[in-house]
Amino acid sequence: MNEERYIVFDQYLANELSAEEKIAFEKQLSENPEFDSEFAIFKELNLHLENKFGNETELNAFKTNLKLISAVRFKAKKSKVIAFKPWQYAAAASVAVLLGLFVFQNTNPSFDDYNNPEMATFIERGDVNSTLKLAQDAFNAKNYTAAIPYFEAVLAANKSPEIQYFYAVSLLESNQFQKAETNLLELKSRNSIYKNKATWYLALSKLKQKEYTSCKEILLTIPEDFEDYDQVQELLNELD
Repeated sequence: MNEERYIVFDQYLANELSAEEKIAFEKQLSENPEFDSEFAIFKELNLHLENKFGNETELNAFKTNLKLISAVRFKAKKSKVIAFKPWQYAAAASVAVLLGLFVFQNTNPSFDDYNNPEMATFIERGDVNSTLKLAQDAFNAKNYTAAIPYFEAVLAANKSPEIQYFYAVSLLESNQFQKAETNLLELKSRNSIYKNKATWYLALSKLKQKEYTSCKEILLTIPEDFEDYDQVQELLNELD
């Protein structure tokens, strides 16, 4: 995002744009998704600052310090659209610096970084029927929505922990969080080789929903002998 945009964003929020400029600004918001997204981030940043500092005096003092720092790094330049005062470029630069700090400090781990579902291999052991093969093929092709009804049909006749585990992962991949967690909790409460795997995916379910505190609490219950415990430790470190 360039400095001019910061200034226009700030002017819009402060109701300092002319009627024509306001209309043009709102038109760009509706027609340019990238512009709209950047403006949303700018508003979120302002809200974060308001919540971070106890009063307006502290907030203004903080912004003033940032302007002084950023003025050293950025040169004032003229806009071809709106004439800006030199101090406004320092203000815009300070927001750029602050936004970088804000994004860095508030980066949370991503579900995709830790989601590596293993391949289903029911057929390799001969423990397979036609419906289960369809479930396996759909799961391994990452077509989780298609796999779900096949798993449900198999589980109706044989509720094995293995099938239930892959079914729960399919539900999670399809964002059916409540059903996924119900099955994962059931597996977590039972003594099987899928107990810790289910707990891990229960934590990942919370991560995917951005429930970071719950995710951390679940991770802390996973024992050190879990085969992917290095991933548990890595995720815990990122959540701290």
